[in-house]
Amino acid sequence: MNYLDAAAQQIKDELATDLWPAKRREDLFRLYGLLMLVKGVRCTLEDVHDAWSTWMVVEHPDHDALVPFCDLSRDVQEEDRPYLEAIQRAAESSRPRVELPAEGQGRRA
Repeated sequence: MNYLDAAAQQIKDELATDLWPAKRREDLFRLYGLLMLVKGVRCTLEDVHDAWSTWMVVEHPDHDALVPFCDLSRDVQEEDRPYLEAIQRAAESSRPRVELPAEGQGRRA
C-alpha cells in the first residue's frame, strides 16, 4: 500500500462507515489523506470543504454546496465536522514521537 492510500485508510478507520460516500470513496479519502499529510492537526473545516468540492465537482458539478466555504450556512459547514475530526485524530495518531535522551545522556557541545 502506498503512503497516500495508507493515510486514507487511517482516516477511514477513524470514521463511521455510514459517513463514507457510496461512489468514488477512494478518491475522496485520498484527498483527505493529503490534508492529513500537509495540514495534520491544523486542518480546518474550510480545508475539508475544499477537498470535498474538488471531489464533488467530478460527480455533480452543479451541486448546491460547490461554493466557497464562507458562503455556506453554518449547518452545512458543520456537516464536514466528522471528517475534520477523523483527519485530525488520524494525524495525531501518526505523528512521529520525539524521544528525549535520558537524563545525563544529552547532546554534547
